[in-house]
Amino acid sequence: MGYFEMIYRSELSHRARAVYMYLKDHADKDGQCWPGIRTIAAELKLSRSTVKRALDDLCKAGLIAKSPRWRENGSLSSNLYRLL
Repeated sequence: MGYFEMIYRSELSHRARAVYMYLKDHADKDGQCWPGIRTIAAELKLSRSTVKRALDDLCKAGLIAKSPRWRENGSLSSNLYRLL
């Protein structure tokens, strides 16, 4: 089953679907990408809190895995998202 079919047959909100497609469009050949929440929100014209909720929904649905990334100075960078 293709990912579009899988996404549209799911119970996900339209916002979660949009965020998933955004991540899919920005993923490398290994299914990984690391856009910031602010960037996703700006490009999809959604609020940051809506993007955060959509990402949580995608994690709970088992469609993505989210891992924190850290800078050399120890501060938090954008998350790494892996499409499953």
